[in-house]
Amino acid sequence: MSMFFRLATTTAAAAVALLAQDFPPPPPGGGFPGGGPPPFGRGGFGPPGGGEVKLVKEFDKDGNGYLDAIERKAAREKLKSMPRRGPGGGFGGRRGGPFGGDNADNAVPKAGLKLTPDQVKKYGSEPLYDPNVLRTVFLEFDNPDWEAEMADFNNTDVDMPVNMTVDGKLYKGVGVHFRGMSSFMMVPAGRKRSLNVSVDFLNKEQRLDGYRTLNLLNSHGDPTFLRTVMYLDIARKYIPAPKANFMRVVINGESWGIYTSQEQFNSDFVKEWFPEGGGARWKVSGSPMGQGGLSYLGEDPAAYKKIYEIKSKDSKKDWAALINLTKVLTETPIDQLEQALQPILDIDGTLKFLALEKAFVNSDGYWIRSSDYSIYLDAKGKFHVIPHDANETIRPPEGGPGMRGMGGMGNMGNGTELDPFAGSQDSKRVLISRLLAVPALRTRYLAYMRDIAEKWMTWDKLGPMAAKYQKLIAADVKADTRKLDSFEAFENGVTVDGEEDDRGFRRPGAAPAMSMKTFVEGRRKFLLAYKPK
Repeated sequence: MSMFFRLATTTAAAAVALLAQDFPPPPPGGGFPGGGPPPFGRGGFGPPGGGEVKLVKEFDKDGNGYLDAIERKAAREKLKSMPRRGPGGGFGGRRGGPFGGDNADNAVPKAGLKLTPDQVKKYGSEPLYDPNVLRTVFLEFDNPDWEAEMADFNNTDVDMPVNMTVDGKLYKGVGVHFRGMSSFMMVPAGRKRSLNVSVDFLNKEQRLDGYRTLNLLNSHGDPTFLRTVMYLDIARKYIPAPKANFMRVVINGESWGIYTSQEQFNSDFVKEWFPEGGGARWKVSGSPMGQGGLSYLGEDPAAYKKIYEIKSKDSKKDWAALINLTKVLTETPIDQLEQALQPILDIDGTLKFLALEKAFVNSDGYWIRSSDYSIYLDAKGKFHVIPHDANETIRPPEGGPGMRGMGGMGNMGNGTELDPFAGSQDSKRVLISRLLAVPALRTRYLAYMRDIAEKWMTWDKLGPMAAKYQKLIAADVKADTRKLDSFEAFENGVTVDGEEDDRGFRRPGAAPAMSMKTFVEGRRKFLLAYKPK
């Protein structure tokens, strides 16, 4: 069976194990063979050697900073001559990828319901990320072939200029591109792919309720649509974390159903949590072989730039601070580590970040992939770790024994019994292997995990939350012709256990083998009874 077929039939978590089998490990010190960055750029697999293909500067003939329809046509012609993985449609191709749901025969999905702005509810003063509202985002592309064009421009610096209408207000010249790695490459054309919307694309002063960016996520791997919203809501009780809720998306008059809307990690986010502002931001992008564990790689910033994508101004001073953090984490004797880190790392916040990931088993996070999180250096010189992906939380890792054998994770039992210190022997994940080797920090970490289990790992609290969100979006999910999973999986995934196939993977379109309720109850029982060895 080819790697590409196997990837197309499983979730991102299971794909980690598959990719690890098919790609050689990176050389010592990070990076990949040939010295290039990992082959995962914006939107997933990109050109050989990794990185984003730069096209705007070359094809922007009128110098207005973006590509119009004529300029995009010329740029697409160039792309046809370039070797790229998964052209136009990820590994599944434009018709590939066996998905369940309402289109299990893999035919091109039926068109969604027709909707106009005067047919949907308009909101007024309710905040953009109010979890109790369901706004509708209307996007109007100038090209009826917009999806193929966006797929061609995936992993490039080209955004599609569109007009957007929200709550009856027109926003002209917003920019849209596909985003995500597995949520793009495992999803065939015609189905829901994740979108990034730059509200200020052509008008730098334009905002949607004060926000410059929308991240509209397709809930890949989560048929319930609920996990991102629920996890991040809990995480914000402990640490800085993005807000999230649900939005209905209508493209060229056709409903594409429910998307999870997650706040962008940008300077606006920073100001909400750190009023002094400033500082530096990095994103540690998703990669099945992620090397973003904050290990020390030497004094040359080039080694770090292959892994950590700076999102603020590129500053030698900020890179030097990041390198110093990795050096202190990696080389300081354990009995001196807490004291050495105190001035440069939010230690309590980091321990809470790790406790949240491990308590709710984030299979797309730092503890298992050394990626899919963000880093902020505040104006006072202290680092903070920020969660990023949350669609693979509140459930056991999928992928059966392949996942359970990765990175010294040990026996996970049925997934609810993942040890709080699993992976702590992996020296590449220094936040786990080094911080949790300090007895006092180890004790605080366990205390945070117990607090999470006692206060939040209970169906008496999470059950009503899940039911409220399901009620809010159920009608749209049922009518959605573009969704990745069946409506039955949406309904059952919260409280009814499903089945795995003979490889230990969730059957495409089916509910997860373990429901959210079963996971929460089992995980709570294990954590509250846990005694460290």
